[in-house]
Amino acid sequence: MTKRGWWLVGMNFLIPGSAQVLAGNRKLGRFGLAATLLLWTLALVALVLYFVARGVLFSAVTMPAPLLVLQVLLAAYAVLWLVLTLDTIRLARLAKAYPAARLLVAGLAVVSLVATAGPASYGAYLFGVQRGFVSTLFGTGPTADPVDGQYNILLLGADAGPDRQGLRPDSITVVSIDAETGETTMIGLPRNLVRAPFSAGSPMQSLYPDGYKRCNVDVCMLNSIYTEVQLYSPELYPNAEAIGSQPGIEAMRDAAEGVTGLEIQYFGLIDMQGFADLIDALGGVTIDVKTRVAMGAGHDENNNPVPIDAWIEPGVQNLDGFHALWYARSRYLTSDYDRMARQRELQQAIIQQFDPLNVLTKFEGIADAGAQVVKTDIPQSMLGYFTQLAMKARDQPVTELAVTMPLTDPENPDYDVVHAAIAAATAP
Repeated sequence: MTKRGWWLVGMNFLIPGSAQVLAGNRKLGRFGLAATLLLWTLALVALVLYFVARGVLFSAVTMPAPLLVLQVLLAAYAVLWLVLTLDTIRLARLAKAYPAARLLVAGLAVVSLVATAGPASYGAYLFGVQRGFVSTLFGTGPTADPVDGQYNILLLGADAGPDRQGLRPDSITVVSIDAETGETTMIGLPRNLVRAPFSAGSPMQSLYPDGYKRCNVDVCMLNSIYTEVQLYSPELYPNAEAIGSQPGIEAMRDAAEGVTGLEIQYFGLIDMQGFADLIDALGGVTIDVKTRVAMGAGHDENNNPVPIDAWIEPGVQNLDGFHALWYARSRYLTSDYDRMARQRELQQAIIQQFDPLNVLTKFEGIADAGAQVVKTDIPQSMLGYFTQLAMKARDQPVTELAVTMPLTDPENPDYDVVHAAIAAATAP
């Protein structure tokens, strides 16, 4: 009976359902074996797809319907394995085994239960978190084709400080990605860029045919476009909300297209404080700090000088969200262009550190932070493809191009020069 107990518990661990077929309810055992075979088949298919058709696999784990199926299957497996293990303990008849072996056999049964039902339950939970994240953040809009072999995405880092009227994007980047290779060019647009042109036929071009000047807000800089349209002229883009965007974002898209000469298919907007939350969820971000960065503005709300008593010192550091936010925002004893360079440095560091293991182990926090702070019009149907493209991009150097000196003076820009430089940088 002791040998019987060891064999049944071991078989239940290795091939759930086999113990019942051998010594118990064969109908339950056959059901358990069928479920085990299905699980092994799905795992094998996922492994094969990872190596030969990653796009299909990524689509399955980034679409709500397949995620729901996987969640239900894993939850059902967890319940089934619990039933099979408890039934196996009954079949083992530990009361008839040697006294010294009873605790060991029961312990193996408990370990097998934790090793099977535990991961299945956690997997079902993660699939549920992923499904909620995808449904909350990504819409069901139409897909877009690449233009000249490129996908162009507008990234806006927005700051809605207490001293500001409305939200204003201070970090503006166009990411141009080769649709086949993942080769990426990051185009930094300074917030103080003037006379920004707009894409042909856009509502803002009709309002400002000679570029963004003599505007309806205090300063006519690039990042003021969002504020003006969102607060004062939302009627220019009456369909923005219906397509998962905002009037201010659509105006910024038209401006970014006019400045870069690229057609922008999608956007991503992240609140700067949310940026800090996302980095905290990732467990920090490692940066090689070149020069010390002030954690303060150097003046109070009345513009009176105040001393800086906290700095981010030079050297390789793992910055939490609070310090990374200061690293991205600080302008004390520096310029907007230095700040743009630091922001691109952070973006690249996050791309490199956003590896699958890091995401999996911290997934709940990352998903929660992302759902709270990010807005985008990338549709759910594009997630599998973009995930695969992002993995290609991680393995390649990122080309940087800033629309600043020496390319052009943001306060007196030559947009023909800018268009030519961007076309050369993004050419296949």
